Amino acid sequence: QVQLVESGGGLVQPGGSLRLSCAASGRTFSTYPMGWFRQAPGKEREFVAAISTGAGRTYYAESVKGRFTISRENAKNTVALQMNSPKPEDTAVYYCAAMSGTPYTSSYYYTGALYDYWGQGTQVIVSS
Repeated sequence: QVQLVESGGGLVQPGGSLRLSCAASGRTFSTYPMGWFRQAPGKEREFVAAISTGAGRTYYAESVKGRFTISRENAKNTVALQMNSPKPEDTAVYYCAAMSGTPYTSSYYYTGALYDYWGQGTQVIVSS
């Protein structure tokens, strides 16, 4: 079992920066591929970014590539999402998620249904 708690959301101006953090409980955090997803009002949940267990591989949605960076510190049981140059369309509730299974292909990282544990979410509003 893994419990995930996100923090760091809030109001940010377009072009600013914001850092989201996700703290995980449990001793086996380092064995879980981790992802960030988001859901805007009236829209379906969508993939944002993911990172492999050893942080050697990262994956991004095209809409955030070059602006957002995912990272993890296994020694601290945390995963972060650095949001640079956010846009109003990035406004959403952001969720971190952990996958207990093995991602045999890169497509696994993009698929929300394959993540087993989810945080409660943190709201991000991008507005001037």
